[in-house]
Amino acid sequence: MEVSAGLVAGSHNRNELVVIRRENELGAKPVQQLSGQICQICGDDVGLTADGELFVACNECAFPICRTCYEYERREGSQICPQCKTRFKRLKGCARVDGDEEEDGVDDLENEFNFDGRHRQEMDRQGYGLDAMLHGHMSYGRGSDSDLSQVHHLPQVPLLTNGQMVDDIPPEHHALVPAYMGAGGGGGGGGKRIHPLPFTDSGLPVQPRSMDPSKDLAAYGYGSVAWKERMESWKQRQEKLQMTKNEKGGKDWDDDGDNPDLPLMDEARQPLSRKLPIPSSQINPYRMIIVIRLVVAGFFFHYRVTHPVNDAYALWLISVICEIWFALSWILDQFPKWLPIDRETYLDRLSLRYEKEGQPSLLAPIDIFVSTVDPLKEPPLVTANTVLSILAVDYPVDKVSCYVSDDGAAMLTFEALSETSEFARKWVPFCKKFNIEPRAPDFYFAQRIDYLKDKVLASFVKERRAMKREYEEFKVRINALVAKAQKVPEEGWTMQDGTPWPGNNVRDHPGMIQVFLGQSGGHDSDGNELPRLVYVSREKRPGFNHHKKAGAMNALVRVSAVLTNAPYLLNLDCDHYFNNSKAIRESMCFMMDPLLGKRVCYVQFPQRFDGIDRHDRYANRNTVFFDINMKGLDGIQGPIYVGTGCVFRRLALYGYDAPKAKKPPTRTCNCLPKWCCCCCSGKKKKKKTTKPKTELKKKYSKKGGAGTLPPLEGIEEGIEGIEAENQTPQHKLEKKFGQSPVFVASTLLEDGGTLKGASPASLLKEAIHVISCGYEDKTEWGKEVGWIYGSVTEDILTGFKMHCHGWRSIYCIPARPAFKGSAPINLSDRLHQVLRWALGSIEIFLSRHCPLWYGYGGGLKWLERLSYINATVYPWTSIPLLAYCTLPAVCLLTGKFITPELNNVASLWFLSLFICIFATSILEMRWSGVGIDDWWRNEQFWVIGGVSAHLFAVFQGLLKVLAGVDTNFTVTSKAGEDEDFSELYAFKWTTLLIPPTTLLIINLIGVVAGVSNAINNGYESWGPLFGKLFFAFWVIVHLYPFLKGLLGRQNRTPTIIIVWSILLASIFSLLWVRIDPFLAKSDGPVLEECGLDCN
Repeated sequence: MEVSAGLVAGSHNRNELVVIRRENELGAKPVQQLSGQICQICGDDVGLTADGELFVACNECAFPICRTCYEYERREGSQICPQCKTRFKRLKGCARVDGDEEEDGVDDLENEFNFDGRHRQEMDRQGYGLDAMLHGHMSYGRGSDSDLSQVHHLPQVPLLTNGQMVDDIPPEHHALVPAYMGAGGGGGGGGKRIHPLPFTDSGLPVQPRSMDPSKDLAAYGYGSVAWKERMESWKQRQEKLQMTKNEKGGKDWDDDGDNPDLPLMDEARQPLSRKLPIPSSQINPYRMIIVIRLVVAGFFFHYRVTHPVNDAYALWLISVICEIWFALSWILDQFPKWLPIDRETYLDRLSLRYEKEGQPSLLAPIDIFVSTVDPLKEPPLVTANTVLSILAVDYPVDKVSCYVSDDGAAMLTFEALSETSEFARKWVPFCKKFNIEPRAPDFYFAQRIDYLKDKVLASFVKERRAMKREYEEFKVRINALVAKAQKVPEEGWTMQDGTPWPGNNVRDHPGMIQVFLGQSGGHDSDGNELPRLVYVSREKRPGFNHHKKAGAMNALVRVSAVLTNAPYLLNLDCDHYFNNSKAIRESMCFMMDPLLGKRVCYVQFPQRFDGIDRHDRYANRNTVFFDINMKGLDGIQGPIYVGTGCVFRRLALYGYDAPKAKKPPTRTCNCLPKWCCCCCSGKKKKKKTTKPKTELKKKYSKKGGAGTLPPLEGIEEGIEGIEAENQTPQHKLEKKFGQSPVFVASTLLEDGGTLKGASPASLLKEAIHVISCGYEDKTEWGKEVGWIYGSVTEDILTGFKMHCHGWRSIYCIPARPAFKGSAPINLSDRLHQVLRWALGSIEIFLSRHCPLWYGYGGGLKWLERLSYINATVYPWTSIPLLAYCTLPAVCLLTGKFITPELNNVASLWFLSLFICIFATSILEMRWSGVGIDDWWRNEQFWVIGGVSAHLFAVFQGLLKVLAGVDTNFTVTSKAGEDEDFSELYAFKWTTLLIPPTTLLIINLIGVVAGVSNAINNGYESWGPLFGKLFFAFWVIVHLYPFLKGLLGRQNRTPTIIIVWSILLASIFSLLWVRIDPFLAKSDGPVLEECGLDCN
């Protein structure tokens, strides 16, 4: 995509397109892949397969083993790899043994049951050398020295390489290649027998020839002196490596068979990632205690239900209902964590496979989306840092495109992005020259580290200081723009050339696109190309539902498909920057893995945050969710989508089903009657109806990425031609994706790529068309395609729909966090954030997409469904939680309790349940690595959010969905102090603070009343009081962070909070005093005055 001459604005429906011009615009060696290895069991050559590739016995670690030893180990040995202890899988051409599983990828019926194995052995013994005759390769076997007598040596033979050094082997050590071996020849020695092609006359002299490495690579150097020396050095290096591992505490960082001395071809064939199961010593006790907890909970509820409290029946009934609901919530939360896993990526293998030196990079292109709305609430400097970190990412620049969505059509964002694109010309080469982390300048220069460490270039200090001055000047320019934007002119904003800004009316403006950096104008100060940077503001008109963030993301999907059409997408919030410049490569280790990638819809990274206080008072980091729950989901079908830091497969966003693995044909169908075969063929015909899109994508895709589709002007005729062949009518594609032939054509390209023959001007015009406000009418956008509409938490809904289509997701946790963002750290903002999340869950629960009844019969696994049910049901827990937190105060004020007097058996069940609860938490922290502080903060905020934000979300969601009333709880800010974490102590009044404050006050009043009542009634009343006090203190301790945030740093609380809370607490307390006053109760006879004078 070329850099446009200026801002392109227009409306497709009004047939207008305006271009507003800007004022300033008038030698290393290639890698050689070796194909030979020595078997580590017998010492013979590993050899090649029938396809000419290196024989690999173990797909997990690629431990060098020849086919003979492999078949022996499978047939008569332990059947496991000597290195990684993984069971050998059956390979093509090998006989089946007991214990082999049905494997989808093996279609080898002729060799599966070894029908002709004996015949092959007879042929081998007769010396026919079938492999050599069919494939022209050498076969090696054990033999005596007498076998070498067949080879005739000449007294003087010229050096094979004409005296040149090849692969560090001296000429005098090179192997000899007899001419009769042809392309399959090689050298042998060291007691090996050679089976050449059959010769009619063995007495003919052997004519030596010069070795051709391209033909004789398989035999080059084996059996020579140099090869033995290299083997000895390799063994010495392995011994040193093992000693190094032992010095590091015995941790084997190479336990999947990675070896720096293995041939590069094998390294490139290794998996790009692997699963790391939780050690059985950690996960098995955890699962055991979960089962025990279920059993104990069953006995506990049996006791609770069969032993009611007659004098406090209402309290008993409420408490039992709440406890049953808590148990169900625990089951929904616990069982999706049954199969937690970790993952490990191999970036070096990714580079070996897709970035060969001297060749163009084969890494897949990616489009990165950044969304912003209001620059006054989302500072432009924060957005600029995010964009700068994207442009400086460690990825081929021609594969990266950054799209910034300005849903507020603010000229401030546009001008700030223009300044950012200019500063990027200096910032990006600085980042790549010195390989700094992170690559967001504000956070890089704020680091309190020794920037001289590991920097060997003398120019680094000077250039860093110069770059910091440049960034300070950049900040001054951005802040000047922000200061200028505080007061909007009456006539609206105007651009530098006097043209009115098209977005002066936020609710009524045309679509706008500006390409800031592109192939022609996007070069840095060193002359290197920069990634593309595109500004997008979709069209908005009154009377249209624009669907907020989900609608903006769908507009970006369509614009990017027209302009660049990368097969993968990454979406980021404007405050989430690249903390790890290799984050895209981390995701590509899963997306581009030939075995795993085709079924992966997205790779989700955990959210990490800056600027949170050390104690994390309000659990902003969400450590329990990101480090426990998400790891558990990754072992099932993948984590849920959390709205940012996620790499998508574009096809998955288009609503396609996940590809299904092909099963190998079986022999059982041959013996069935013909009518069964007809049924089978009928099923195959049905499957073919789902293939046209995939076949179409394969036909119009190249390895390079760009599709060979007809020019823009003839695209409709091209689609009609495709339609006849693949039975995909054009009107169905347009009904699904909209009336844009360019976009429809882009959806048919599996590997992405733009249309060839289309001019930049025509593509920009089409891009304006796809972001028009009426484009999505009568299409499946927001229903089956793109981000799904219907909830303010469109992220959960979008991921849920993908999993229902059979896709799986991946959870990637790099050693260095991939992205970092900012989080609200004061109490009010945090509660409103939780309120929005809970409201979205309520909307999903009350919609047709509720996981309780949606998506059955698809590809959603039942444990994954439990996690989605938990994600939509959890706000309803606020009602029983509020009632349960009120019970301690009621019990203390009335002198009654929710349980009868406990006997020994009941005490055992209560104690066992508490032990199981604590044991589950401790074992969970053990396998996940989460600290006890993070776990406890999460428990506290679960109660705080449950009795405030979640409760309001339930009522707000019911009003919105059932009655159509949209209620908003406003936040009013008060200034904080200008120092570290001053925002933590800033107080913002909100209605959400009233319920937890009231709970605190009535429980404190209940404690005082209960202690006073025990003092009045004597020693016997202290025993029952301890149970009630423990219950009340459980509530107070969980609400302690809320109390601390309510009081603030200087114990100043707004009067309105105190007045409302004391008023509600007083009414509640007086009500109970009126019903059941604090009087001493006596069980003796009632005494009355008899009327007699005893004196």
